[in-house]
Amino acid sequence: MPLPQKNNTLRAVATAAKVSAMTVSRVLNRSPHVGSETKKRVLAAVEKVGYRPDPQITQLMARVRSHRRRMVESVIAIVRDYLPEEELQGSAYQYVSTADIRVRAEQYGYRAEEFFLGRGGITAQRLGTILTSRGIEGLIISPRSSRAIGAQFNYTPFAAATFGYGLQKPAIHRASTNMTQGILQATAELHARNYRRIGLVVTQWINDRSDHTYSGAMLNYQQALPPRQRIPLLLFSENTLANNADIFCTWFKRYHPDVLITFDSYVPDWVTHKLKLRIPEDVGLVVHDWVAPHTRFAGIHHRRPHVAAAAVDLLATQLMRNERGIPEVPRQILIPPRWVDGPSIRPKPASERVY
Repeated sequence: MPLPQKNNTLRAVATAAKVSAMTVSRVLNRSPHVGSETKKRVLAAVEKVGYRPDPQITQLMARVRSHRRRMVESVIAIVRDYLPEEELQGSAYQYVSTADIRVRAEQYGYRAEEFFLGRGGITAQRLGTILTSRGIEGLIISPRSSRAIGAQFNYTPFAAATFGYGLQKPAIHRASTNMTQGILQATAELHARNYRRIGLVVTQWINDRSDHTYSGAMLNYQQALPPRQRIPLLLFSENTLANNADIFCTWFKRYHPDVLITFDSYVPDWVTHKLKLRIPEDVGLVVHDWVAPHTRFAGIHHRRPHVAAAAVDLLATQLMRNERGIPEVPRQILIPPRWVDGPSIRPKPASERVY
């Protein structure tokens, strides 16, 4: 049974555990430099005396420790794949920008610096050694390759976070766009414009990177449709989009979708030049990953600046709490996307418009 509140202090825990107050502080801050038996004894004493940390003092001490370590932890590493021959380096694929990561990192007092796995033959092991020698303890892993070479890292000495599910394993903290919400929002917008045969056309890698939320959301939407309106998903196994023209045209001629959720490149040209159809008069088109230059299309805006900020938040929290290595329970932050209207689809009927 916990002792009275007046005894619920750090010193009371230290007395009950027969250790110093500094040892108690180290255990509560997850220091790796405390033996397992001592840690068990301290945690048992915490429960016995009913100790609960003062959140204001905890926040203050975290800031003190952060400033104390600033000379060591002033840089966080943005780790990207550097494989020039990789098909996912093409313009059809979008990634979180370094600028967006740096904006958030600077708010915490960190400078974000890019490092490239594969450039000059640098392996994950070699890069880990370089980072450790420079005193860099925080990593933002940004996969840009289907080979997921970031999985080869030894994450034990680092705090880390990643974007989406391009890096499936190990399971570290991650920030991502909520594409279940994005696809369902898009289908609702299209339904309101009297589109009934909605076709999803992306690569299998895009679907995997979202943890299958593209396909999951689309199949969920289709369950409420009459069978004749359900269009089979087209998930290209080939990441080089230019190689998929014949597959796309065959699929389109068989199922006749009246609108597509797809890429901003290649697919529009296939529609207009190979199929001789007009956008949006004959078929609508929604960009699955809309960015500012896509002004001639409607689309789903992934809000990557917010995804970048969320990943840095996850990393900064680990650094502040002295958490390192692969977490027992990885945290995940999902950023809601934004629907962007555009001239590649028909406008809403007047009865559906909100003024």
